Amino acid sequence: MLVAAFRGWNDGAQGASLAAGYLAQAWGARRFADLDPEEFYDFQATRPHVALEEGYTRRIDWPENVFYHAELPGLDRDVVLLLGIEPNLRWRTFSDEVVSLARELQIELVVTLGALLADVPHTRPVPVTGSATDPELVEELGLSASRYEGPTGIVGVVHDSCRQASLPSASLWAAVPHYASLAASPKAALALCGRLAALLSTTIDLTELERAAEAYEQQVSEAVAQDEETEAYVQELERRRDTLGDELDVPSGDTLAAELTRFLREHEARRDEEAADEG
Repeated sequence: MLVAAFRGWNDGAQGASLAAGYLAQAWGARRFADLDPEEFYDFQATRPHVALEEGYTRRIDWPENVFYHAELPGLDRDVVLLLGIEPNLRWRTFSDEVVSLARELQIELVVTLGALLADVPHTRPVPVTGSATDPELVEELGLSASRYEGPTGIVGVVHDSCRQASLPSASLWAAVPHYASLAASPKAALALCGRLAALLSTTIDLTELERAAEAYEQQVSEAVAQDEETEAYVQELERRRDTLGDELDVPSGDTLAAELTRFLREHEARRDEEAADEG
């Protein structure tokens, strides 16, 4: 099985990348391959970082898409993790590279992790939706057929490449509160790891994530309590969630298009700030 998560538009509140990073650590995964970033990034948009070693030696850290291997006790299959960053360029080539390696490694199932912004309260369990394009896989894994139409990220393109290669794939998405989108959400990561564990029929020690999720909920609650209007809005979301249960109102294509615009504007602002700092 290949489990993939990408930072960027598919990663609201960093829920998916936090989950994948936690899994790599929990499983003692070992790095064995990466994709050369030269073909896939505009380095003015996704800039490399300069780091200091021993206080004076400069090191350039380039955008990475790294593959890790983990052996899971009690399972008859290994897991490959792909931790990456949504590329700026050549998405089809990028996705074909991922699928080609999956074929070479005899991967039987690709699972992507994502996190989307939604009208959900931070005080309730995080809804996780799962979908697959193959009807048999939908039934086997207890997921749903994807009915989404609208803008997509690299996750959608990877799944399309899997479909063309007849490689079974599924997608898990955690819903995170849009009003807390700038705060990394270990609570979303916890929900994704729990759902993936169920999918794999295995157990994962989530103690560290559980503690981080509790701290996250408390911190967001304290921030919300400082604004009466926001507090009232969250209370309304809680009422709706308690009434509707686990039913999730997934954003429309127009909403996600607006969210993409917001993401690009924030990305541009960060790029300008980095340029100013370097200047």
